[in-house]
Amino acid sequence: MERQIPAISGFDSDDLRVVQLFYPFAFEQTMRGIQQQIRFAHYSSAEAAMRILQSNQVWMRKASAMNDFREIDYGKECLIGAYASDTGKRLKAALEEMFQGITGDIEERFNAWYPHFENGTFLTSISEHDPSEDRIGRLSMWRAYGGTTGVAVVLRGTSFLAPSDALKAYTSPVAYLSHAQFQREFDRLAEGIISNAEFVKSRGREEVLANIFNAFRMATVCTKHPGFHEEKEWRVIYNPAWQQSDRITSSVEVIRGVPQIVQKIPLVDVPEEGLVGITIPDLVERIIIGPTDFPLEIREATIELLKSKGVANPSEKVIISDIPLRH
Repeated sequence: MERQIPAISGFDSDDLRVVQLFYPFAFEQTMRGIQQQIRFAHYSSAEAAMRILQSNQVWMRKASAMNDFREIDYGKECLIGAYASDTGKRLKAALEEMFQGITGDIEERFNAWYPHFENGTFLTSISEHDPSEDRIGRLSMWRAYGGTTGVAVVLRGTSFLAPSDALKAYTSPVAYLSHAQFQREFDRLAEGIISNAEFVKSRGREEVLANIFNAFRMATVCTKHPGFHEEKEWRVIYNPAWQQSDRITSSVEVIRGVPQIVQKIPLVDVPEEGLVGITIPDLVERIIIGPTDFPLEIREATIELLKSKGVANPSEKVIISDIPLRH
């Protein structure tokens, strides 16, 4: 029996069915996030967190500048292996039966764009935040991010999970998968398309090609080795070569001594295009000051910045973590 697809504002039932078929992992995780009203935390240095509050902007960095520079290569390796499998061959045969020549077009487009995935994808990383972490944060994240002045900005999740094209930047969960686990997810994608061939074909060649390509793109950009699973990461993803935003701006900045191009997301609502809740008073739920030699100073400055941004009761929203981590 076909599972009932829940309603999401801005999507009709056929649109949701497309998302469910072409992006089954992301669909399930997003629905879980909506139902559980999950929150996110952005772990960073105090300097970076203060920059967000002062500028009303979030910076996105190139994937190649992130902690594990092989992340996208790992996703590509998993995808190539799955695409060459027996399930991949069945998927290609089913797609060819719908639209002759489409698999060649998919492969040509993917191969042409892959260098842009590596060198032109900009990311902001956020982590699922559990209520048990409200006062202390997460030890593994304090160890990995923020150095000696770590800060976790806890964010309401609504704006990340609602569909909107206003920024041309999109939120996706990260899948922590071994090659065998990736194959099982690929099998699920393929079986869904094959089992719903009549519906898929009704969407037309161009839409199917675009969705397969984008599913492969997101699988490449959002698959990580399972050893990183404690991060519980989601990513805000932007590729200006693929989809240029007229709201996100670009500049050259120096980050930890390395000059690099960054993309800056303005924290401004665009309600007419479904983007709401990203102003600082609506977005920031609390800020946790991590292990540092200067907790009181950082807390005082953070409260002052929140007050200047119109956040109500800011002193109640800035917490000093007492987790005993030594640097």
